[in-house]
Amino acid sequence: MQIPTDAVLLRIFLGESDRWEHTPLYEAIVLKAREAHLAGATVLRGPMGFGKSSRLHTAKILRLSLDLPLVIEIVDSEEKVNAFLPALDGLLGGGLVTLEKVKVLHYRSGEKS
Repeated sequence: MQIPTDAVLLRIFLGESDRWEHTPLYEAIVLKAREAHLAGATVLRGPMGFGKSSRLHTAKILRLSLDLPLVIEIVDSEEKVNAFLPALDGLLGGGLVTLEKVKVLHYRSGEKS
């Protein structure tokens, strides 16, 4: 699979405790992206953040949060990401979704030939 040099980055900001049909939402999104044959997805866990509600989520020991912020990043062609957006919309309740143009420099498996 190849990604064009001019691609887009889809970022999805949500909480660790968000669910979709008894499954962690981040897991459902990554599996749906894989099912759509997108180039790849990465889930990043943040130690601190807040969103629209302004409620602070933190990993500090005195305020142990079970709902830390998560960011899912997906990079692929603009056409493939745009085709994925309706499926994503069906999974999301709340959160923030952004899209930006990126320049892909490398997309390799890392395996030596």
